[in-house]
Amino acid sequence: MAVPDDPPSDESLLARYRTGEAAAFEVLYARHRQGLYRFLVSLSNKAELAEEIYQETWLSLIRSSTQPQGRASFRTWLFQIARNRLIDYWRKHGIHNPLHDSYDEQLHAQPDDSAGPEQQLSLSRDQARLDAALQALPEDQREVFLLRLHGDLDVPQIAALTHAPLETVKSRLRYAQQKLRRLLAEEVPV
Repeated sequence: MAVPDDPPSDESLLARYRTGEAAAFEVLYARHRQGLYRFLVSLSNKAELAEEIYQETWLSLIRSSTQPQGRASFRTWLFQIARNRLIDYWRKHGIHNPLHDSYDEQLHAQPDDSAGPEQQLSLSRDQARLDAALQALPEDQREVFLLRLHGDLDVPQIAALTHAPLETVKSRLRYAQQKLRRLLAEEVPV
């Protein structure tokens, strides 16, 4: 009985894409599209901006001839490209504190259609509470939390991506988790 091969690494898929194998890019895109998009929506707090930066990130990857440098994984490199594009956008438009921008458009998770109306309303309220709690985090804590959640990056990867010391990233992540627990545990007025 044949044992299935391990799936190819992101780095090998990128190399194969660069030699003309279009299907390799499709696999890379399928692996990372959701996490990358969720990260950008959560960090920018604007669905339209997230979509624009998302497209620019993939275009940058397609146009680039470079590979992830040093010990950086493809995932870390991809999220670094996205983060840099978002920071460039903020700088270009003079946005100094983008995570607390008053613009209040976010992409919300859609409730399961098979759920009843009461369950859908409850899921919608839970999502709104989570969105509000994320917005209440300080910018630096929110960024590391979202990189961990949507980027599935480990702490050393986040430290490398954000150019912050490892212990600082650990603290930011711990504080973010504590504050989210506290905010989500508070009673919601009915």
